[in-house]
Amino acid sequence: MEIRWLEDFLALARTRHFSRAAEEQNVTQPTFSRRIKLLEEEMGTTLINRQTLPLSLTPAGEAFLGMCHDVTRRVGATRQRLAQMAEEQAGQLRLGAPQGLLTSFLPAWLASWENPPPLVPYLRATAWLMGDYFQALASGEIDMAICYWPLSGSPLELANDDTEYVVLGHERFIPVSLPDASGTPRFALDSGRSSKSGKTRSLPLIAYHPRGMIDAAIRAHLDRLGDCPTLTVLNESIQSGNIRELVSLGYGLGWLPERSLGGAMSSGELVAAGQPRWNVEFEIRLYRHLSTGRASVTDTWQQIREHGRSINTTMPRE
Repeated sequence: MEIRWLEDFLALARTRHFSRAAEEQNVTQPTFSRRIKLLEEEMGTTLINRQTLPLSLTPAGEAFLGMCHDVTRRVGATRQRLAQMAEEQAGQLRLGAPQGLLTSFLPAWLASWENPPPLVPYLRATAWLMGDYFQALASGEIDMAICYWPLSGSPLELANDDTEYVVLGHERFIPVSLPDASGTPRFALDSGRSSKSGKTRSLPLIAYHPRGMIDAAIRAHLDRLGDCPTLTVLNESIQSGNIRELVSLGYGLGWLPERSLGGAMSSGELVAAGQPRWNVEFEIRLYRHLSTGRASVTDTWQQIREHGRSINTTMPRE
């Protein structure tokens, strides 16, 4: 049974005339009559008394009329609610973000707004590599993407010519280790050579995914330093939270965003595995694709640019 059959029946009950009801429903009379007949067959009873002028409803038709009013009212209310939900969702923008930024940066950044932009985290993106974000922007799967970008430039070839970005902040990735009994790092980058043998010492590393931006930036930074001890990768992960967990268990050292460390370093739970020269500096960038035609994306992007300018004039660089 179709909802329009109920609407046909209501029109017929109101007009008591097949031709006028068909005209009201914007169909031909034969089509309208056939749909009323199908409704009666579906209900298994005669609803219209065709022997009277004007037409009348049978007792079953009278009972069915009340049900039709109730059903169509509920359907109408549901349609209205779904339309409202669609309008609400249309105003929301899907934001792709890695787990680290989603938990340690985004809440504080949104809190800096009096009226935060309608950005809704797209949780599938927490397991993406950087190239996946650009592909998702190009396909329209997400509206904006927030990511870490090394200050020294990207060591990866990424197709971002069709995107633009704004810098929302800065982040410092610090190599950290579990401390030993004396409070010094169990795995220390600055003691890279053994004083007895002169051989390079190997340190266990909890690393980022080898095809990811963060791993590439850290390795490029170490190459520039030139005196890094041998790092033996024990585990690779996309998410900084997984790296921190293994580092906290003492399996090796790892580079973690300073924001994500919280009070772990001040409490001595974790310690820096080396001097500040081992730190890797990143920008926190927000990207969008230039081909997007949605007004909500364009408007929100302009608001974010203006907000960034006002923040930068009142706050020092992190």
